[in-house]
Amino acid sequence: MSALTEAVCQGAAPDEIERLSLPEEYTAAYVRREDEDIFSQVTDKDVRKSLHVGPVPMPDLAPDEVVVAVMASSINYNTVWSAMFEPVSTFRFLRNFARQGNWATRHDLPYQVVGSDASGVVVRVGNGVRHWRVGDHVVVSPAYVDEQEAATHADGMMGEEQRAWGFETNFGGLAEYAVVRSTQLVPKPAHLTWEEAASNPLCAGTAYRMLVGERGARMKQGDVVLVWGAAGGLGGYAVQFVRNGGGIPVGIVGSDRKAEALRALGCEVVINRADFGLGDDAAGDPEQSLDSGRRLGRLIREQVGRDPDIVFEHTGRATFGISVFVVRRGGTVVTCGSSTGYQHTFDNRYLWMRLKRVIGSHVANLQEQWEAARLVDRGSVVPTLSAVYPLSEVAEAARVVQTNRHIGKIGVLCMARERGLGVTAPETRSRLGEERLNPLRAFHPGTDEE
Repeated sequence: MSALTEAVCQGAAPDEIERLSLPEEYTAAYVRREDEDIFSQVTDKDVRKSLHVGPVPMPDLAPDEVVVAVMASSINYNTVWSAMFEPVSTFRFLRNFARQGNWATRHDLPYQVVGSDASGVVVRVGNGVRHWRVGDHVVVSPAYVDEQEAATHADGMMGEEQRAWGFETNFGGLAEYAVVRSTQLVPKPAHLTWEEAASNPLCAGTAYRMLVGERGARMKQGDVVLVWGAAGGLGGYAVQFVRNGGGIPVGIVGSDRKAEALRALGCEVVINRADFGLGDDAAGDPEQSLDSGRRLGRLIREQVGRDPDIVFEHTGRATFGISVFVVRRGGTVVTCGSSTGYQHTFDNRYLWMRLKRVIGSHVANLQEQWEAARLVDRGSVVPTLSAVYPLSEVAEAARVVQTNRHIGKIGVLCMARERGLGVTAPETRSRLGEERLNPLRAFHPGTDEE
């Protein structure tokens, strides 16, 4: 262990951290370019075969960047994509990024450090960084934007060079150290532990933009919002934003245990996929989608009295046709992903003739991240963390997400030596209460793959 790592773990003062040298290498989770084709003839693309943990060199620091000592991170589905090398190898993203030249060339390496969430301590700042200092406790937004693009100044997500950090860039968050742009930083909520704080940025920010932000569905009080995968990391934040905003969340889950977890998050209307006949064999079939959609629509009307105003989509091929069908006339389907497949099939009559809208959404700009973090800081939104793994077992953690056995978010301890560290506002934590802050703690992932 380097002197700097030891000092950070011991809670050293900023001046001491600044005096100590960065280590020449650090432990990280990464994928290798040489493994790009290992799943070419394989049905089960088991990410435990492609995710590695070991030492990697410390990169140089650009003027607008900081080095964060990562105390904790979490698993997102983009890490699963990286480890499966789908839909394209992430090394293609790194090669394209490197064509910009200058500092971008650092990213094109024969390995990629993955991970798009992090909480930790700033240990170095580039000479162009103005608003952050060594010793600051931060969380990291995954939106990696080019502030020299004109479109970025209207909305950080609209720039052509916007990337997902740790997925389309190198030096991500599943590691002891991470290199991030200063425009990715958000203050860490002081009442949360490192692992709780690390579980929020990507999923909470994404859900906020989709539902609350002015570029998303613009949810109103009283809106009925159908949330697919509602007991997952992203869905769990969507349910909370709907409830906070005076809406009525209707959560879709795949098991009784996930239904129980969703009710623990405060979602009163919970529907199991089996209740309306959505099976894996029906994914993407237009007729099956219409049949399932009719049954789902009846269930929703029975429980809340009308069709959904908004559908919160991120599962993709298996559900998109149903989403377009089931949302009310003039309603909105807002989508940020396609974990079950990118090629969607749906009956377009139900889109154009019933004046519905589809909105594409991606991560969140920095303002949206700060607004979402403000709600977390107030305790209005709480982490959806259910389980925590050490960095050495990150491949197992990613496999849980890949096989859809997770409930809420799966955290990863990086430099933090145990759970429960990092709280600097114990009085706030005591006021909010452990049960309120950890509604999914009892819902560990299942042991049998589904």
